[in-house]
Amino acid sequence: MNDWVKQVEVNILSRKLLRKREALLVAVSGGVDSMVLLQALSQLAPRHDWKLGVAHFNHQLRGRSSDADERLVRKVAHRLKLPALVGQGDVRQFAQTNKLSIEMAARQLRHEFLAQAAKEMKVKKIALAHHADDQVELFFLRLQRGAGGEGLGGMRWSAPSPVRAKVQLIRPLLSESKEALERFAAENKVAFREDASNASSDFLRNRIRGELIPVLKNQTPPVFETALRSMEIIGAESEYVAGAARDWSRDRDVAFADLHIALQRRILHDELREMDLPVDFELIERLRRSSGEQFSIARNVSVFRDSDGQIHRLEVKNHDFREESRLIKLGQSGQCKFGALRFQWDIQRHVAGVGPRLSCTEFFDADKVGSSIELRHWRPGDRFQPIGLGHEVKLQDFFVNLKIPVEERRQKVVAVAENEEIFWVQGLRISDRFKLKQGTVRKLKWSWKSA
Repeated sequence: MNDWVKQVEVNILSRKLLRKREALLVAVSGGVDSMVLLQALSQLAPRHDWKLGVAHFNHQLRGRSSDADERLVRKVAHRLKLPALVGQGDVRQFAQTNKLSIEMAARQLRHEFLAQAAKEMKVKKIALAHHADDQVELFFLRLQRGAGGEGLGGMRWSAPSPVRAKVQLIRPLLSESKEALERFAAENKVAFREDASNASSDFLRNRIRGELIPVLKNQTPPVFETALRSMEIIGAESEYVAGAARDWSRDRDVAFADLHIALQRRILHDELREMDLPVDFELIERLRRSSGEQFSIARNVSVFRDSDGQIHRLEVKNHDFREESRLIKLGQSGQCKFGALRFQWDIQRHVAGVGPRLSCTEFFDADKVGSSIELRHWRPGDRFQPIGLGHEVKLQDFFVNLKIPVEERRQKVVAVAENEEIFWVQGLRISDRFKLKQGTVRKLKWSWKSA
């Protein structure tokens, strides 16, 4: 038996992922990772009397290529004499209907199918082919998004299915590198299909995969291995804090104010998630520091924390907020009136250099703004990244810091880009995300005056 397969066996046994004579459903996409996982498990199965089955979900995203993936998985399962269940779903339509990204829609449909397949085959464990490179990619993705310990700890070797908690997802390859999988595939002539989207630099994950990870692997000391070790440490510590938070929530034998900061944060984090509310670091910090103070988190919704550490949700009447809005197709140029202001715009070719500063005029990257915008007033929960600031802030907090009176805030007009992000707020700095940069091709000249 191949030494690498023996290492996979060590992973499974040392992590107690599978018991002798246990049934297992292997999720197989047709790509190299899952095809290698299937091959390794099929070699190990006779040694431990594991009963394997194969599940494949056709996302219908790549036309004939998706169908070819399905045919390959069926063929290999037949050759290995393994039962196979195949499902399919219109991911694009599901994403559009439910206002999800393609990636999130595909993940949801896939997990629903896998859970159903496990139920039909009377299996309680599903093997996924995530490996060490996936872990490090996830670490940097979540780091960029400002994740906490739970997120930075990455994927677990074994975790409940997000659809059916009774089904466990196991990841036997989580410590194995992509190179090791590809080497095994080449040496053992493992058939697999290449997903062309993996070569695209349009997605942040694929940029991390294609550009950052290779650099990290060539660093001395080895940053790649260091990141994996850090994830292991962070994940274990996060699990401990999560357990302590659950214990406190059950017993409440210590005053919330006397708890360690890390424990306070985790308790509030879990409460927000249980209430299906946004888990936001800034919100958690405000709730942690202030008892009884209300914070707006969405339109008509506020929350506050009591002295016992319990978060309460309030439905807020919205009488003070102005509801008017206007959708505008920009075109090459135009003008319109909204509220007490008249706007004029013109899309021009951008030439690098600093031009004269014009009163009541700002310039934006026209391609980032998009072809249509919405003019409206400030609403609860609005977020904004002022130029020069490295992160988003709540517009309400920005108003407070600038000491703008409440009534004046209600009158402020904001301009919302096609991607639903605010790029301009009347009388304030522009959004950092829409500023002119070296790569800007077209600029939007945006002017306003009293109507």
